[in-house]
Amino acid sequence: MRVGIMSFAHMHAYSYAVSLVKIPGVTLVGVFDKDQGRGEKAAKKYQVPYFKQQDAFLRQDMDAVIICSENIYHKEMVIEAAKAKKHILVEKPIATSVEDAKEMIQICKENGVSLQVAYPVRFSRPIRMLKNMIDAGELGELVAIRSTNRGQNPGGWFIEKELSGGGAVLDHTVHMVDIMRWYTNKEITEVYGVVDSYFHNIDIDDAGILTLEFENGLIATHDSSWSKFYAYPTWGDVTIEVIGTKKSVRVDALKEHYRVYTSGDKALRHIPFGNNMDFDLVQDFINCVKYGRQPSITGYDGLKSMEVALAAYRSSENKTAILL
Repeated sequence: MRVGIMSFAHMHAYSYAVSLVKIPGVTLVGVFDKDQGRGEKAAKKYQVPYFKQQDAFLRQDMDAVIICSENIYHKEMVIEAAKAKKHILVEKPIATSVEDAKEMIQICKENGVSLQVAYPVRFSRPIRMLKNMIDAGELGELVAIRSTNRGQNPGGWFIEKELSGGGAVLDHTVHMVDIMRWYTNKEITEVYGVVDSYFHNIDIDDAGILTLEFENGLIATHDSSWSKFYAYPTWGDVTIEVIGTKKSVRVDALKEHYRVYTSGDKALRHIPFGNNMDFDLVQDFINCVKYGRQPSITGYDGLKSMEVALAAYRSSENKTAILL
């Protein structure tokens, strides 16, 4: 299978590229990036051609593309890749508006290509273990969920709204809302959010607290932020606690790590030993394309999780709950 990467704007692109070259029978064939310097650097690193023009890149003999551009360019790249008959794995959030996401999904459907959204947290071993427990009925009826996704401020284009579409709440809500929907098989019907910038002197949000209600009455809270400081031993946290009528279970997706102490300005580091979520995500995408399977994480999944994050902004601005 031949795969190209469209943009290295998002840091996950490097992890996805490493994952691709580790999968037997898969070849990374080229890089396109609107930023020529960034694209040429990535192409040199992985010893593949760099394409300055998107249409020239998409004319190459490829089965699929992975899109890791600035959020605002997801729509354009997905649509052009779909028209070129390339299967697509797009970095989250799927888009920056509900309308754009719906158009992307429709055009992929019309062109007969799969559209998968990059939610690697679904492939965390502890997260999947809890999913299995829920499906087996071990927790009983689910009544409430609490989750967090708190990381460091990534800076760069992430804090430029015209490129990102939103700050920490958009960046760090979609992952865990996707997990909640996956766990419950229910949709969120009401969103209340408090969103602001608390930790950095920036013109975009760096934190938010969301209260969610599902169609079956289940309630949830989500804490999303760029609140971790530079010397924190890892980039952040990903936790979820599910409360059921039989038992409650809390999962930390990043708990599987060693603590390593060194000299320097970052004395403590967390070195993970659990499964590589990014690798498992990419391998799943490759297998879905190879065997013609429905994507494990569909464009619709990406739409619904993004919809909740965007509703949180409206809720905070209007100081009222938003019905979905």
